[in-house]
Amino acid sequence: MFSAEQSCWFVRKVICWRAAASIAWAVLLLPPITAVFVILSKFSLLHPIQTISECLSLLTSASAVFSLILLCGVILMVGFLNLEYYTVIPTIACSKIALLGQLLHPRQLVNSLVHCIMGIIVAWCCAITIGGRYETLGYPCSNCPFVFNSDSSPQMCLNEYHLILLLAGAFVGFSYSLLGVIHNMNYVSFHTVQQYKYLRFKGSLPLVVKCSATQALKSVRNYVVVYLFLGYIPKAWICKTLNLHLNSSAHPLDSIAGLLDFSLLYHLWISASFLLFTWHITLLLFRIFVTEVYSFPVQSSFTEDVHQCLPKVLTDNQPMILKFLALQDLALLSQHSPSRRCEVFSLSQPGGHPHNWNAISKECMSLLADLTQRLVAYHDTVATNGRAKSLSTGSERKTSSETSGTDDLMSPRPTFLMKTPASVFARSIVGGPQSPLTAPFTPDLDSPFASPALRRLTAPVEQCSPWFGTVQSPHVMRRGPKLWSTSTGESRIMEAIRSLRSDTLRSNFNQIELPNIISKASSQALFADSQAHIWALEGLSYLVQASFSEDQFGVVQTTLPSILSCMLVLQEAVDRHFKLPHASSKPVRSTGSMGDSTYKTLRFALRATLKTAIYRITTMFGNHLNAIQMSAEHRKRLQQFLEYKE
Repeated sequence: MFSAEQSCWFVRKVICWRAAASIAWAVLLLPPITAVFVILSKFSLLHPIQTISECLSLLTSASAVFSLILLCGVILMVGFLNLEYYTVIPTIACSKIALLGQLLHPRQLVNSLVHCIMGIIVAWCCAITIGGRYETLGYPCSNCPFVFNSDSSPQMCLNEYHLILLLAGAFVGFSYSLLGVIHNMNYVSFHTVQQYKYLRFKGSLPLVVKCSATQALKSVRNYVVVYLFLGYIPKAWICKTLNLHLNSSAHPLDSIAGLLDFSLLYHLWISASFLLFTWHITLLLFRIFVTEVYSFPVQSSFTEDVHQCLPKVLTDNQPMILKFLALQDLALLSQHSPSRRCEVFSLSQPGGHPHNWNAISKECMSLLADLTQRLVAYHDTVATNGRAKSLSTGSERKTSSETSGTDDLMSPRPTFLMKTPASVFARSIVGGPQSPLTAPFTPDLDSPFASPALRRLTAPVEQCSPWFGTVQSPHVMRRGPKLWSTSTGESRIMEAIRSLRSDTLRSNFNQIELPNIISKASSQALFADSQAHIWALEGLSYLVQASFSEDQFGVVQTTLPSILSCMLVLQEAVDRHFKLPHASSKPVRSTGSMGDSTYKTLRFALRATLKTAIYRITTMFGNHLNAIQMSAEHRKRLQQFLEYKE
């Protein structure tokens, strides 16, 4: 086993540097963005030359330099929060109560408070930059002759224009934090088409401008309504705390007449747009840098570098971002790198064992078997109208197919067979204390409202669970020729087969009265981590296809029956899931938010990838697959692919 320091080497040496690079680029882009904001806030069609001279003098002033320094600090904080809160598996709330729990979680409340403070800082910088009536919070009450103290010296009055701009910054920051939870803006997705970072940034820039402007407009609209009814509360508190007075000769802004100031509304909107644009740019750069392709070595000649090789990365306890990047690299090398494929098919020296292929294939099949189990358990819950079956005292005598649906859908699920999620999402690495290096991609699982897609990945397997250990049912030992070994991952595949068959005999899809738990959200949560399964399918299928001509030692042929059976069982489970209500309905594409909604269509991508993977193997091997030993049911299903009838 490797130490915790070796386990988090990738986060320390790669992820943190990528995050730092994204923050550095955001800081470098801040001066031109600020210059555009200054021009838009002071532009006048009647005096264009005067506007340009004022902008140049303002950008070179000491106040502008100080404001730029504060804005750089805000960008650094936003980038740190991106690194702290982001994950590659979205947290999907299956109900409004669960969403409310996420919004009210203490960790989220702290995040909202920090965004409010940062919003106030950015709004203050905008007020200083715009100048004029927005520049200071207080001014001498020279226009109000009734406000004097005992020695006839004028008192300070509250500048409500400055106050309304500061409160707008706090409101926009708070809205940004809430929308981040609602729209899953902490979700980092991986693009299917690989592009250079500059091209990705250039292509996404119009969307960032559009989202920032529209979201700022909506935030200002909501803020104006809130300030109209509740604006007197912060105004009175500020006056009492800072000993300021209200100028009776000025129109109060917490009124319809005061808010019908188009210049004020424009400056509120342009300031909110500037705030959101800088934060969205930081978010976009973080996504681009952190999801950049990383090439792992397949094997190493040095013992101290073994934990950085692809087979070890896939099977060891690693952060989830590393797991996803490793699977992405596996999918790419299986398609485009013949030299690295040869390393996968190679034998160890001395000994002559295919350790690389065994580790990679076992990990991919374990991923697919885990998804099959989850689909079977989900359907079992649906078939029992959402009620969990209770295990009787004689349950030991039952087959595992009768007990595969005992757990409720929202209860924790067993970990991945390759031991990844339990270690990835846990607060510790290899039993040690939480490392700050793994925190950025570790979702908060202590909340009772955490996503079920994450809970079932992190739940330990109990000894009383039907999934604990290998399958001991005598039905498994009597099944035809032995195509699998006694390993836990392969026996789970057989367990999923028996669960599917017994459930088919027990119920009819068209006659089930489905419970209310069947919804788009629950289906999306079930496939929330399916990007890993998509890469596993692509990697396995392309490697098997290439083995037909590149596998000199025949290492792939020994596991080909297991791979085909695993894919066929998963396809059966996926097809049955798509017969459920809402599972086959595609979500409406949202373009008005920076939240990445690709996770909503992962189940469709998985279904297409699975069918393509099976066709890729059958097309290459053709009638040679008839020589493989498998069950009659699988052979019949495989024949459909061979005849292109599926």
